[in-house]
Amino acid sequence: MRIIPRSPGAPARALAALFAAGVLASCSSAASRSSDPATADTPMQVGMPALPTDAGLPASGDDAMARLAASPRHAEWQTIATRPNGTDSIRAWVVYPERAEQAPVVLVVHEIFGLSPWIRSVADQLAAEGFIAIAPDLMTSANLPGSPENPDPDAARAAIRELQPADVHRQLQALAQWGMSLPAASDRYGIVGFCWGGSTSFAHAVAAPDLGAAVVYYGTSPATAELGAVRAPVLGLYGENDARVNATIAPADSALRALGRTYQPVIYDGAGHGFLRAQAGQADANMTATRQAWPRTIAWFRQHLAVRLGE
Repeated sequence: MRIIPRSPGAPARALAALFAAGVLASCSSAASRSSDPATADTPMQVGMPALPTDAGLPASGDDAMARLAASPRHAEWQTIATRPNGTDSIRAWVVYPERAEQAPVVLVVHEIFGLSPWIRSVADQLAAEGFIAIAPDLMTSANLPGSPENPDPDAARAAIRELQPADVHRQLQALAQWGMSLPAASDRYGIVGFCWGGSTSFAHAVAAPDLGAAVVYYGTSPATAELGAVRAPVLGLYGENDARVNATIAPADSALRALGRTYQPVIYDGAGHGFLRAQAGQADANMTATRQAWPRTIAWFRQHLAVRLGE
């Protein structure tokens, strides 16, 4: 295990930069590899041993359609109003867990490729772990070719550049309120996102004081000046070979520690960008990262959204 020192002088990223071309370029070239345990406290780590089993992991990008087709869980498309006057709405994929008790809500924020089958399969796996998973199509209004089932990735990459952060967070907060109002839901919600969605999830911790927990997969951090608004605990999961994203970790870590906030960044050996989707890449290192990062994700949400095993 190697602990990576904090570097307060490293460059910060502004909140609006989450939607800039730099994020898009990194997401487009996803690759990765690494390792980490589901419960350790250390801030940034590499070189941890892999878990012995692949059971209960999200599907890879190649296996997502088959996983969705085989899922026993109830899932449905919903169109949800995101303004009180009904002038805006968003489409979302909602997956319900099989459990007797009310469940916390987890928003699942897509990459630059839009609400793909892979993101929907990640939502399904979260539901398998006991959460009501809501995966919004943040480009609903763009009417992407292939939507809603399988949006065209090139069209999505172009359309996502037009999104405005304020609109995105307004929609996410409206979705969270809708989700928590469901009879099967509790009054707690979290958020997880990947690449562009990871950056958006971290930014949502700035924008939403009632957020219960955030998990950031290989997404850039907000500007340090924005971090005083963070109240939710944030877990960051990063690939070692992702210098552009990782340059934003240390400033956020230093700022949030100084503020007394909870931020736990973990870097995985040899992993690059997008390891959870591209599990077969990087000479099995992506799968090693997946085996460690996903259990840590579930443990984080269970801890901070008050979900107990066996519920």
